[in-house]
Amino acid sequence: MRRPKSREPSVQSKQVEAEASDGEGRGDTEMMQQETAPVPALSKKTKQPKECFLIKPKETSEDATKTRKRRKKKITDVLAKSEPKPGTPEDLQKLMKDYFSSNRSVIELEELNLPDSCFLKANDLTHSLSSYLKEICPKWVKLRKNHSEKKSVLMLIICGSAVRALELIRSMTAFRGDSKVMKLFAKHIKVQEQVKLLEKRVVHLGVGTPGRIKELIKQGGLNLNPLKFLVFDWNWRDQKLRRMMDIPEIRKEVFELLEMGVFSLCKSESLKLGLF
Repeated sequence: MRRPKSREPSVQSKQVEAEASDGEGRGDTEMMQQETAPVPALSKKTKQPKECFLIKPKETSEDATKTRKRRKKKITDVLAKSEPKPGTPEDLQKLMKDYFSSNRSVIELEELNLPDSCFLKANDLTHSLSSYLKEICPKWVKLRKNHSEKKSVLMLIICGSAVRALELIRSMTAFRGDSKVMKLFAKHIKVQEQVKLLEKRVVHLGVGTPGRIKELIKQGGLNLNPLKFLVFDWNWRDQKLRRMMDIPEIRKEVFELLEMGVFSLCKSESLKLGLF
């Protein structure tokens, strides 16, 4: 009996099987490599989503200066925490030293020091203007009767504005009596008109601003030699709570006025200074 011939796989089928087996082997190998291969590091160029942080800009010197300026204490802040203090002769002396120190030598500054004897008692914030003037000048009636020199006054009251000058004139009625009072400020009054009035009549009291008084002295309309009392409206404050000497323009004019003969009169003790 003849045995049937066993079918041997053809060469082509062997190749197909080999390729299939090789394919499976490669597939398994590739899967193994994918599982075991390390994950490559992300490239620096790869854009990844970033968290957003707000970074405070560095404070420059200008910003710091502005901050300090904004935080500077105001007069209102200071007064809210403490009671206002009455002005003293030492306050005036200190302001003079600060003002003149930039352009005067040490010796010249010492010469500007005023003797204590030239200062009258300062207002302690309890006086009206009339009561204060009566205290510092009890012999006013006799003094004004003996005054007959034109282009001069016996008493000058210096304040910061024309409006304030009018208030002071109204408030001194009890003191002035029959005294002749003159407004010495620039509002609605020309210098030439004031010069003519001073030349025509005797004036006992002058109330005004340092700028206009200084101008009258320059033009020869006002002579300071007969002056006996110079009173500063020192403690009064305006709507912004500034005193007269807190305003740089007024302070400058006051010290320029003091240089126009006031210092020499004080040192000769013919002129007295008061702080109302």
